[in-house]
Amino acid sequence: MDADSGPFAQAFTTQRARLLELMRTLAFERRPVTLSSGKISDFYVDSKQAVLTAEGHFLVGQLCFAALERDAPSALAIGGLTMGADPIASATSLVSFLAGRPRPAFYVRKEPKGHGTSQWLEGTKSLTPGMKVAIVEDVITTGASTLRAIERARLFDLEVVRVIALLDREEEGGRDAVERETRVTTLFTRRDFLG
Repeated sequence: MDADSGPFAQAFTTQRARLLELMRTLAFERRPVTLSSGKISDFYVDSKQAVLTAEGHFLVGQLCFAALERDAPSALAIGGLTMGADPIASATSLVSFLAGRPRPAFYVRKEPKGHGTSQWLEGTKSLTPGMKVAIVEDVITTGASTLRAIERARLFDLEVVRVIALLDREEEGGRDAVERETRVTTLFTRRDFLG
């Protein structure tokens, strides 16, 4: 993802470079791994290892908020499928508040809550029918978790206007599947890790 120009662009570029350094150091492993699709890959990125550090949390919030402002300024809330999207949504929501453009976070459960309201979404008191939202994701591989989050948000009558992902693995048609539903912004691709 490229920033536009001026001081904002410089800050974005610097923060993106630092987050990539953290991701390469803490989250990236070059080894065979079985993906959720059952396919074998030669690398793995456990983004939570970087995102859950204090600095990583700050950087993710800053960068995703910048992407939101640039690519989906009409989105009034941000959320995604638990657990990969949880820290991204929370960090982005916090930064949006500090920037004076508050957007609440919401979480999409993998299964409905087993008691009480049996709801699929958490944070619904801040959401209204027809509200424009952005879905966040840590890694797009097949796109299945992103598509599930989009589906659940739409069932709650939210309008998904953008997906913002940390990493597009650029395999298995994941990005294409998501882009059939809405536009996608990614901070990194496999080339950032594998050259």
